[in-house]
Formats: sequence, structure tokens, C-alpha cells
Amino acid sequence: MKLSIIILNYNVHYFLELCLQSVSAAITNLEAEIIVVDNNSSDQSCAMVKQKFPNVILIQNKENLGFSKGNNMGVQQAKGQFLCILNPDTVVPEDCFEQLFEFSKIKNDLGLFACRLVDGTGCFLPESKRQIPTPKVAIKKVFGFDKSYYVSDLKPNTSGIVPVFVGAFMMLEKQIYQQVGGFDEDYFMYGEDIDLSYKVVKAGFDNMYYGPIKVIHFKGESTLKDANYSQRFYGAMQIFYKKHFKRNVVFDAAVWVGIKAAKHLNNNAFAEIKPVRNHTIVSDKNYPELENKIAKPLNKVSELSKTEADTQVILDANYLSFKTIIETIINSEKNKNISFRILPKNSNFILGSDSSKSRGEVLHF
Repeated sequence: MKLSIIILNYNVHYFLELCLQSVSAAITNLEAEIIVVDNNSSDQSCAMVKQKFPNVILIQNKENLGFSKGNNMGVQQAKGQFLCILNPDTVVPEDCFEQLFEFSKIKNDLGLFACRLVDGTGCFLPESKRQIPTPKVAIKKVFGFDKSYYVSDLKPNTSGIVPVFVGAFMMLEKQIYQQVGGFDEDYFMYGEDIDLSYKVVKAGFDNMYYGPIKVIHFKGESTLKDANYSQRFYGAMQIFYKKHFKRNVVFDAAVWVGIKAAKHLNNNAFAEIKPVRNHTIVSDKNYPELENKIAKPLNKVSELSKTEADTQVILDANYLSFKTIIETIINSEKNKNISFRILPKNSNFILGSDSSKSRGEVLHF
């Protein structure tokens, strides 16, 4: 088998459903399997997978085992030569994996490889390509100097060597994953993707970024939301430094400052909610129940061209390919407050996100 796609899920039923639809479309021409590891979700995630995706391998945990352990469980059952670690709040284009496999042939010492991530508004997510967070780089990051934390000299639409990828989307050969020990289970959440990336680099491989393939990651990497997030993130960084670098007193002090500062964050850190005055759906069907739900006229078009400001555009996956949906969102006019929602196939809900600082929204009809 060529590819095993591991998706770790926790209480994102509707985003997982959309993700599985896009992944299923992307492996049509590949010998591949999808493995969903559920970390004891309290929503209907597992029931949905069993009912709508019977060919997906489902691992149901009785407790939340965290990111590293959950993914390692999925890898243990994987039969593919290659692995893709994928978040459930992502949407991939139909040619995603085939294009990345073609790209992977350019290097003999290839480690991890990944693509461009964008948020629900189509904006590039800089965590798609990061540097190794040495103590000096990390201290700058703590105090808001991000340029050295990301690979800023490599344009988003190009390709090249990138040391660190985000766990929302990363691919590598299973034997390399096993060689470096997979995800380190000392990390519960955050930091494990940095750790894996660095272990692959230290093992003598090059991690490669491929910008032409774009994947939506709805949540993205936010700013520090609260003290709990801050403690988890910087706690993970402290684990990373204890494993890979000498103890650094300056870094420990910077972590303490970062955690304290997070306690004073407020709602101003989040994106401003802007008005929606118009609704447009790109589809070949009418959806009267949806129109009743939004309580406003729903303008139906067969393709999106000029769009008025303050419009919410609904992209019908029953009509459009996932690649077209992703490209439409990316190529939208960013200065007109145009938001997007996706209507998954054969469903009665729409979902999307207007900011990389939030998980997103679901509207049932």
C-alpha cells in the first residue's frame, strides 16, 4: 500500500466529515487507507464515521490520550509505505497526494514533506514553514518577533528546504517515522510536531516544502488565547529544550514572562466580527431550507466573479471540486470582507471560519 492517512479527532464532528470527503476524493487513484483515531469525543464523530465512511479504519479511545500517543496508535496500524499526519479541520484538493508524491521524487534524502496551509479566509498560515526554534529564535518569538521563527525568505508559493512543519499536515515514509521514534509521547499537545521535524533533520534528512499545493486548515495557529494555552505551549517548548538543547536560564525566564503576559490577554486579541449583508451560493441547486435559516435572500450563481463587499459566499461541494473551493477562497478579494462557508456533499450544514484565531462555525439547516 502506498499511503496511510492518520487523522486524530477530538470533538470536531462536522469538520471531520468535510475533511474525510476531501481526503476520500484525493485518494481515488491511489492505493491508500484512511485511519481515524478518536480521542474519546463526546459528540457524534464516531457514529458519523461508521455510518458515512464505512471503509475508514476507526480507532476509538476511551480517554483523551493526546496528540502524540493518538497518532502513534494510528501509525501502528498503518500499512502504507508513506504516512500523512492530518488534522480533522482541513480540506485537501483532489490532486494533493499525487502531486506531493511527484514532488517527493526530487530528493534521495527526503524526510518530511508538506504543502502550503491557508486559513478559512484563504490567507497563508506562516506556521506552514518554520525554523528550528533554537533558544535565541524562541525567545524572540515569545516577545513577538516572529520573522526568525518562520522561514521568511521562502515565498509561500515556491518550494525549498524547511526544517519544521506543523502537525496539521505532514508526510514522510513510515520507516523514517519509525527510525526516529515517531511522535514523542512526553508531549500531550503542542511541540510534538517541532520535535519530530527536528529528529528527522538530526537523522540526516532534508524536510521539503511544496508551495503549489494548498490545503485549508480552518483553525490555524492563533495568538496566545489565554493562560492555559500559554502554559501548554511553553510547557511543550521546555520539554523540547530539555531533550535537544542545554538548559537555558534566559529562555526559562522568557517562558515565565510569556505565561504571565497571557493572563492579561482579552477579547481584543481576536478578530473583529464584521457584518454580512449579502449571501451568495455557488451551486446548480436551490436550497430553500438554507435560505429560510439565514432569513435573507440567497443569490445563486454558477461561478464566482465580482462579489459585493460584506458578502458571505457558500461553496457547494456537491457542485464544485474541493480544489476549486480552495482556489476560490484563496483568490478572493481580501479588502471587501468576503467570508466563505462550505456546504459538504449530501449534508444539511455549512461550515467555515473567518479567522485563523478561531476554530470556525457550523450552521445547520
